[in-house]
Amino acid sequence: MSKQNKAHGSGKMVREVLENAVSKVATELYPFVKIPMPKNFRGKIKFESSKCIGCKLCMRDCPSDAIKIVKVGDKRFQAEFDLAKCIYCAQCVDSCMKDALVNSAEFELASLTRDALKIVYPAKPVSAVPVVNAAVADTAVKQQVVEQQKNDKPSAEQK
Repeated sequence: MSKQNKAHGSGKMVREVLENAVSKVATELYPFVKIPMPKNFRGKIKFESSKCIGCKLCMRDCPSDAIKIVKVGDKRFQAEFDLAKCIYCAQCVDSCMKDALVNSAEFELASLTRDALKIVYPAKPVSAVPVVNAAVADTAVKQQVVEQQKNDKPSAEQK
């Protein structure tokens, strides 16, 4: 390489250094400043057990066998995710007909143990709706009908 080419190359480098010394910083301040994720970002999968019907399409479609749906009661299901196996392809989210699985923007999932990457989303507890005895319900309905009939009949004063 000639002396002329060396001088020309170092001049470009000095110019580049000086331009970058006065320009805006090109890097992000992550992790101190969180970066917003795009709308359809494929992060950690979330499970809404109240929407799950137990069809298990998500299990069948998962290429890495990272999800298991377990029946825990009558029309109640829990999901078990192994995030160490998950490849975050969101195939399970796409195949869920009831939208029980959704993508989240959470992506900071580093852990020191594999067990911490196994997540269980428990089934929602059975709602505490009081069960009404049929005989009591019939009596209450009869009382409402009698009261309605009393209100519908014109009294002797109105005639």
